[in-house]
Amino acid sequence: MKISVIYYSMTGSVFHLAKAVAQGAEEVGAEVRLRRVADLLPLEVVESNEHIKKGLEMQQDVPVATLEDLTWADGIAFGSPTRYGNMTAQLKNFLDQTGPLWAEGKLAGKAAGFFTGAATMHGGHESTILTMSTFAYHHGMIIVPTGYLIPAIHGTTTGGSPYGPSELGNKNELSDDERSIALFLGRRLAEVAGKLAQ
Repeated sequence: MKISVIYYSMTGSVFHLAKAVAQGAEEVGAEVRLRRVADLLPLEVVESNEHIKKGLEMQQDVPVATLEDLTWADGIAFGSPTRYGNMTAQLKNFLDQTGPLWAEGKLAGKAAGFFTGAATMHGGHESTILTMSTFAYHHGMIIVPTGYLIPAIHGTTTGGSPYGPSELGNKNELSDDERSIALFLGRRLAEVAGKLAQ
């Protein structure tokens, strides 16, 4: 199985989720590409905010995503913090470049999963995953949710839902439940992608 984890993270919180999703896929034998999308923030905004500056610095060694990372993969996990209940402009900008792939059906039949993060409990965890997923419908991808398939989803008081992993609070490390759910999505996405690719 070949899995790409494509994400945007401004302060690093969604980056932690992305790494856990990637680790979960690797645990079941997948070859994984961890990729961040290009940032669109003006330099003066980055330089004026220490949280943003540190968050972007911690990700500087992660390669920037290209469309080839999508066509290479059997399954793709997409991640973004929520912005008013939707994905960030950075991830949307990347997805908007996939028109040529759509025209040729290059992503049709590939597995797709989604993850997010928000500063508050009702800040858009579920709606962001749902709005990101419309991309996959248009490409004819197979959406792989977490469902209620592990105990952490039943009991989490931070992030995570049957739609996919999420992170609550813009913190420097994931809660045990958030990490468990992210690992689970990575494993499940890789396993489903492997079956679809046979």
